[in-house]
Amino acid sequence: MPDFLSFINEILWGSIMIYLLLGAGIWFTLRSGFIQFRYIRKFGKSLKNSITPQPGGLTSFQALCTSLAARVGSGNLAGVALAISAGGPGAVFWMWVTAIIGMATSFAECSLAQLYKEKDKSGQFRGGPAWYMARGLGMRWMGVLFSVFLLIAYGLIFNTVQANSVAHALRYAFQCPEWLTGATLAIFTLLTIVTGLKGVARLMQWLVPIMALLWVAASLFVMATHLSMVPKVMTTIFQSAFGWREAASGALGYTISQALTAGFQRGMFSNEAGMGSTPNAAATAASWPPHPAAQGIVQMIGVFTDTIMICSASAMIVLLAGPMPHTPGTAGIQLVQQALVNLSGNWGAGFVSVIVILFAFSSIVVNYLYAENNLIFLRRDSRGTLWLLRIGVVLMVMAGSLLSLPLVWQLADVIMALMAITNLTAILLLSPVVTLIARDYLRQRKLGVPPVFDASRYPEIEAQIAPGSWDDLPRR
Repeated sequence: MPDFLSFINEILWGSIMIYLLLGAGIWFTLRSGFIQFRYIRKFGKSLKNSITPQPGGLTSFQALCTSLAARVGSGNLAGVALAISAGGPGAVFWMWVTAIIGMATSFAECSLAQLYKEKDKSGQFRGGPAWYMARGLGMRWMGVLFSVFLLIAYGLIFNTVQANSVAHALRYAFQCPEWLTGATLAIFTLLTIVTGLKGVARLMQWLVPIMALLWVAASLFVMATHLSMVPKVMTTIFQSAFGWREAASGALGYTISQALTAGFQRGMFSNEAGMGSTPNAAATAASWPPHPAAQGIVQMIGVFTDTIMICSASAMIVLLAGPMPHTPGTAGIQLVQQALVNLSGNWGAGFVSVIVILFAFSSIVVNYLYAENNLIFLRRDSRGTLWLLRIGVVLMVMAGSLLSLPLVWQLADVIMALMAITNLTAILLLSPVVTLIARDYLRQRKLGVPPVFDASRYPEIEAQIAPGSWDDLPRR
């Protein structure tokens, strides 16, 4: 079975996913009028607008922090180290590429999630890929298929990866037994997820900015104390990205295929653009200004923050530390700990442990929310089913802490690719709607008025969206 999954992964990630992600990112960059480049300088204004509360949903900032909590997991540390081990420093460059083009893909999927959202029985907005597949494409079967993939990946598999990184980090830094790590993480996860969507969102709007700033600040400190090495590291990243051998004596040469594959796989696993996970959070927001594109722009900030800032922070620490002995059994998180210890002293291992606990915990909690959201779409959100899902999450956290599960991690890569293929197919089919949303938003911005989505201007879309999702929002 491991050999079979490895073969499938090689096919999916060696060619299919790279071309699909590149193609979709370039396509939506063009269809949206290069929106990620036009609005990157206005991210500050978008963030300011995102804290305005509106009835029926979370604030846009809460939705952003919730989606970032899932994006910013142990993969931003351990995954980056493993990507550099597999593809060389050039993998970092291709992670940046996935972020830049992935911002347009994220805009597309999150704008669609906002457009096709609907209210649940408690009046809270819900939505995501399953909803726009059912409402926008009229293909509920596709939404069901996607929901099943997401439940397997986010409800169960990905949580083992997060818990395993925490267990390895605490064992390395403090000799903490894996069972104790797993039990503690499982208890805190359960206590948090029972607070529901709004309770988790309120926690994440404080926790996510703090943990992200701590890690970026640590990287900046390391860079400042090793400033003379930074230009060489940056040069090495660009040289390795295209398969050129480094001039430094003893440095390994990597092919462009190794760098590109490792960078794209890790970049997507980290920022999740195109995978269809983030729209589940984006749809919960009562966006301000009241336009689907407004939340799409806010969620682009998440891709930028995750990859350009946080993954780059990890990459700089690993690369500044220089080549380190790496055996196949060494966990990726231990490579990051060793790097920070080499650069700054023994406190580094403990600091990385604290950061990975925060990253992994927030990711596990929001992974559960995504799974719960898709149970609602499947109309299987009874009290008993929700508790069955919660117990499954807790058990997988325990299993991930105690066991080395390479088979599960290979399965996670396959499921992630299947999710992405299903979601990217849907948003590409809905690309005319994405173009319409982007043009409508940009037209109103050009006129100098706060964008408001008036569904009556587009009768075909008005017939597809849920009643009450756009016609009873407050207007300025």
